[in-house]
Amino acid sequence: MKLRSIELALPGAADAAAFLTDIWGMAPAAVEGNIHYLRGSGGFPYLIALEDSADSYVRSTTFVCTVERLEQLKRSVSEAGLTAAPVTSDDPGGGHGIIVELAEGELLRFLVDAAEVAPIEGHDLPVKLTHVVFNSADAEATGHLVEEALGFRVSDRTKGMVFVRCNDSHHSTAFARAGFASLNHIAFEKEDLDAVMRGIGRLRDQDMVPAWGPGRHGPGANVFAYFIAPFGPVIEFSTAVNKVPDDYQPGAPEDWTWPEKRIDQWGMSDKDLDGLRAAEEKFRHRRNWEAAPLDA
Repeated sequence: MKLRSIELALPGAADAAAFLTDIWGMAPAAVEGNIHYLRGSGGFPYLIALEDSADSYVRSTTFVCTVERLEQLKRSVSEAGLTAAPVTSDDPGGGHGIIVELAEGELLRFLVDAAEVAPIEGHDLPVKLTHVVFNSADAEATGHLVEEALGFRVSDRTKGMVFVRCNDSHHSTAFARAGFASLNHIAFEKEDLDAVMRGIGRLRDQDMVPAWGPGRHGPGANVFAYFIAPFGPVIEFSTAVNKVPDDYQPGAPEDWTWPEKRIDQWGMSDKDLDGLRAAEEKFRHRRNWEAAPLDA
């Protein structure tokens, strides 16, 4: 299974798309009606969809998987009693599968038969969407739920987050211990450290400085730089998330501690806690479909 894309609704989708293509560093993929699709250099037809809307919310986060994995999901999601429905994708790449609502409203879509596209050149394009992190009122409960109902696995726990993987990448999602449910941030994988640093420089040319970073995390060991996007959410340049074996033993909060005044491995950057917190509250979850049997 792989994380493919995130689908957002927001006012001013065209302006948001222009920022992501002209400044952040993405390529346009398609515009269909009032939805802008943007891609990276890899084979997925798009990494983010931006639908023009009066309100800001998360429409879905999309994973692609095999037919066998989808059938497993149908069984385990039904056994867990989660709200779900069959779905056919109208987005670039198509595909069909199911959409699932977790206990705190997170909407995850799982597709099979979704087409890929030819990769394109671009050293400053993201390679892929590397993870999507959600705020949670009860991150521990959500971590247990996605293990039970989705077959994901918890990789590590810190005092701030529960990190979860769906393949050998250390985390494709995580749940922050925030006390409320919303989108925490979206992370785009860059090809290497130089691409991350060039991205920081490109945004500095626009008088935008990181809200946190550059730095290197503990869990996952990825390099990061977080920015608060003009259209609302927290977006991250990232690279080199660790790969972990099947028998990887999850760390506990006491395993991930730092010296005083340090919050990452490098300890070279301040963190705009207030700005990040405000941005993390802006995109909540909204379901606009009705539950239906998954064998329909």
